[in-house]
Amino acid sequence: MPAQAAKIYFASDLHLGAPNLGESQQREKRFLQWIDRIVAPDATALYILGDLFDFWFEYKTVVPRGFVRTLGRLADLSDAGLPIHFFTGNHDLWMFGYFEQELGIRVHHQPLLTTIEGKTLLVGHGDGLGPNDVKYKLLKKHLFTNRFCQTLLQWLHPDIGIGIANHFSHRSRLANGNSDEHFRGNDQEWLVQYAQRKLQQQTIDFFVFGHRHLPLQIPLQNSLYINTGDWIKYHSYAIYHQQSMQLCHFSPTC
Repeated sequence: MPAQAAKIYFASDLHLGAPNLGESQQREKRFLQWIDRIVAPDATALYILGDLFDFWFEYKTVVPRGFVRTLGRLADLSDAGLPIHFFTGNHDLWMFGYFEQELGIRVHHQPLLTTIEGKTLLVGHGDGLGPNDVKYKLLKKHLFTNRFCQTLLQWLHPDIGIGIANHFSHRSRLANGNSDEHFRGNDQEWLVQYAQRKLQQQTIDFFVFGHRHLPLQIPLQNSLYINTGDWIKYHSYAIYHQQSMQLCHFSPTC
């Protein structure tokens, strides 16, 4: 019997927890409908490309309150044998083992170069890649991923530490769905420029990123750049199947 063809799903940028409990739970329930109706029946792998949460920080014995529906469903899929890959985003950088130990989900802190059925994919969240955005790159290097700064946050009581972090996280324009983002053209899209530079170094068939909050599918030479968009406005995702990539949108009524 021939091996099952890969059918891999990619999604990102749910920002669960923002801007309030009601809207977050509504978004979460739609995401879980997508998992039940689209992913669970025939997926061979699931890739979550970051910013699943609007904020996430793991203390030694405490994780943020909420998201039990999503965590439980992901645990069920993992227990059933579905490989799940999680890529940390700029809103959920601080993962220190909970997903691996409790959910059986592999966590990636850097983009992953992988080969599937003879095709090469470069997959990641996308923050800090490409030219420009120097301020964020410096903050990520010297503050967000600085172990001393992480330890200082761990020393605070979780109600205080998570409260402070949520205050700043909820101010995100994109997390609150107030984005006026539009396609800026290949010469102004940082992740497109990043992909173009990578193609000068090696052959990559598909680039798959999140972070941008805008569904994009852009041919590049003999490659294809995909941005999975978000679940705040677009409810978009990507599928890899039969050595090709497709960008899709989920509607619970269809």
